This record gives sequence, C-alpha cells and structure tokens, in this order.
Amino acid sequence: MHKHPPTIGAVQTPLAHIAQRWTPSPKILRRAALSAVLMTVVIIITGGAVRLTGSGLGCDTWPKCTDDSLFATPEQGLHGAIEFGNRMLTYVLSAAVGWAIIAARAAKPRRRGLTRLAWAQFWIVLGNAVIGGITVWAGLNPWSVAGHFLLANALLTVATITWVRAGEGDAAPRPRVPRPVHKLSWAIVAVSAVLITLGTTVTGSGKHAGDSSDVPRMPWDWSAAAHVHAIAAWVVCALAVAMWLVVRVVDAPDDIRARARDLLLVVLLQGALGYVQYFTGVPEILVGAHMFGSSLMWIAVLRLALSLRERRSAPGSVVPPERADTLTSA
Repeated sequence: MHKHPPTIGAVQTPLAHIAQRWTPSPKILRRAALSAVLMTVVIIITGGAVRLTGSGLGCDTWPKCTDDSLFATPEQGLHGAIEFGNRMLTYVLSAAVGWAIIAARAAKPRRRGLTRLAWAQFWIVLGNAVIGGITVWAGLNPWSVAGHFLLANALLTVATITWVRAGEGDAAPRPRVPRPVHKLSWAIVAVSAVLITLGTTVTGSGKHAGDSSDVPRMPWDWSAAAHVHAIAAWVVCALAVAMWLVVRVVDAPDDIRARARDLLLVVLLQGALGYVQYFTGVPEILVGAHMFGSSLMWIAVLRLALSLRERRSAPGSVVPPERADTLTSA
C-alpha cells in the first residue's frame, strides 16, 4: 500500500508551550512584573555598595573573578566577596525578569506589547552585564561607571512601565486630566532624568571612586558639579509642588492626587538627604541612602506620568481591566 509521508507540525518554542498550558492570574502577572522592579532597585543599591566599600575591583577581571577562578578567592578578602556577590545578584535579577517574560507571554488574551516590554528588560540586563565587564577592564573608568548606572536606570524605567501596564488593558490610552497637566508631567520626567544624569557627574568627580587605588575622576570640581545637581533638584521640587497643586485645581481622581503627593514627599526627603550628605562630607551610608532615594523618586515620577491616562481592555477581551493603583496591594 502507498503510505502518505509523515507530516511534521510546527515546533513550539518553550514559551509558547508554557503559554498553551498555563494562564497566570492578573495578580500573578502583576507580581511577576513587580519582582523585576524590586530586583532592579536591589541591584542598583548593591552596585552602589560595591563602589562605596571600595570593592569595585574586588574581582579584577570579567567574566571570571580572577584570571584563574570564576569565583572569589580567600586572597581577595571582603572586597572580592562583595563584588562577586553583586555579580551573583545579576542572576537573581535575570530570574525575576524571566518570570516577568513568562507571565506576560502566558497572559490571555495574548499581550504582545507587554511581552515586548518584558523582553526589553532582558536585553538591557544583558547589555549592562557587558558594560559592567568593560567597567572592570577599564579600571573603573568614571565614564563607564556612569554608563553602567544610567543603563540600570533604563532597566528600572522599562520594568516600572511593565509593572504599570500589567495592571491595565490594551486599548488605546485615554487622558484622565487636561492636556496641560500631561505636559507638566512630562516636564517632570525630563528634568528628573537630567537630575539623575547630573548625579553621575557628582559621583564621577567625587571621592568615592570604587577602589582604594588611584582611579581617574571626571575632569571638573566635585563641589561645582554638586551645585549644578542641586539646581536641577530645586527645579524638580518646584515642578512637583506645581503638580501637587494643579491636580487639586483640576479635580483629578484620587489616585492621581496620591501619586502627586508621593512624588513631592520623595523629592523633599531626597533633597534634604542630599544637603545632609554634602555638608557632612558625603559619608558612604548617606550616599547609599541617596541612591535608594533616587530609585524611589524615578519610580514615583513614572507612576505619576502613567497615571494621567488609562487603558481599558481591548474590544473582545475577556480580562477585566485593573488600574495600576491597585498594584500596591499585589
């Protein structure tokens, strides 16, 4: 008898295989996205701890810790353990981002935009690992250190947007406040980004080089850089006050008012901390707290900007929309 040739079906990717058999609940999806945000903040803080403890060259090469060992050795002491520990946290961050990717891909109906945001986090993590290696090879060149920090903040940006989008639908965004309020929010985003960037010029010219040896610094006076940074901070503070007042004048929804209030509080605390550390000789513990405050401020800036519009579920979707302000209970 004549036999028909066997047919070969399309081979599924592992993600497609998981998505076919598992659908995360909205709460799990939000928690997966939030885990990436939290781990990004952790990696920023521990990266700062590496520099502030002088452990930046605790592992003197990359991707190995020494020429002969993948791991930190007893001869490298505490500095080697701190630097190697920070490297290991990259894998925890990658796991959190991986969970976000899987949850976004498995969501029903399929959310391509959310999946792309989750994958963007993976590529940023990969790119920043390479920048981190270049930073070690370059002997903690302050320009590469600044780039490493700014790319970590780019990851925090995408992770926060993913977190907020996980609690929304996929329909076109609709404004919740008048257009001038949107413009004010984007002004806050822009000036805050400048503020964070200027912070790297203070660090790059200051005394916390990240290593006990002579590490080149950025070619300008640290105090002058700090004053320019402070000017940008005052602009952000003024804009935050303006937003806090404006959302009340236009009778914005309660969650937007809460976002504006949170941003103002974080900015005021961050500014006070900045002045305290400046006048006390920038002690390491306060610099670390200031870095943590920087991450909180940036998250608050982004959440406020994204709260000014809403995305409902797309037509035909069976998933009820949930606003990002419910994420705090996730």
